[in-house]
Amino acid sequence: MTQLLLLLVALLVLGHAPPGRSEFKRCWKGQGACRTYCTRQETYMHLCPDASLCCLSYALKPPPVPRPEYE
Repeated sequence: MTQLLLLLVALLVLGHAPPGRSEFKRCWKGQGACRTYCTRQETYMHLCPDASLCCLSYALKPPPVPRPEYE
C-alpha cells in the first residue's frame, strides 16, 4: 500500500512539470523564442514585448528585401 501511494504521488508531481519548450515565450509567428541571449545558430529579428530578444534560426530567417537600384 505504501509503494502504491508513493507511486501515485510521484506520478502527480511529474504530471505537473512543464514541458521542455514552454520555458521560452514564442515570437515571430511561433517560429522564434524570446530569450536573453541567442545561441550561435540563431539571430534576433526584433524585441519581444518583455524587451528580450526574439531569437530565430538562420534557416528560418526571411531573405532581405531587395532595394531598388537607381541609375
